Amino acid sequence: MTSLTLIVAATLTNGIGQGARLPWRLPGEMAYFARVTTRAPEGSTNAVIMGRNTWESIPLKFRPLKQRLNFVISSKADYFQQSEDDHSKPDGTYLCQSLQDAIAKVSDQDSLKAEQTVNKTFIIGGATVYKSTLDLFNLDTGAKADRILLTRILSPTFEDCDVFFPEFRDMKNANGELLWVRVPHTELEEWVGETVPQGTQVEKGVEYEFQMWVRRP
Repeated sequence: MTSLTLIVAATLTNGIGQGARLPWRLPGEMAYFARVTTRAPEGSTNAVIMGRNTWESIPLKFRPLKQRLNFVISSKADYFQQSEDDHSKPDGTYLCQSLQDAIAKVSDQDSLKAEQTVNKTFIIGGATVYKSTLDLFNLDTGAKADRILLTRILSPTFEDCDVFFPEFRDMKNANGELLWVRVPHTELEEWVGETVPQGTQVEKGVEYEFQMWVRRP
């Protein structure tokens, strides 16, 4: 069973984007994202799965995300064969036809052009990929989303957001119990492997909080 961790920054109304871009620029929060998605035991590496729009939103000089295996979902089989420079396929990047295809590739060590094994698998966007991942608990896919690393943007409200993370807080399991539960901060720190600032953080006039939610067994 492949364990999937969604990592996202979202407003109180789950806004995550505006005009195909992040509505905020928070270097400290971005550094947290980089550390958490990169940190892996020696001899292993982490995988990041993303949609095409998320891939294209990353500045060219930062693609692929270094020290991680990058899996890009696109229905265009020739996406990386296009002539535009920003569509060239870097080493360590894998084109996938769907989320299920990406999961299969992550799980198949023989298909990866890397000597390292995959440690953790992160879903990093966008909205459609997040939704498909959260829907996996209804499907027999050999994978499940069991953790959400959420940077909750508390203020301002960023009401102009036009892209949203799915509302997961009211999802329920077959027993009628809430499917996702926020865990104590100490569990977040233990899982990510570092000391994480607790409570409300303020950066460039934006207030936010680091949270972790886990799926009930």
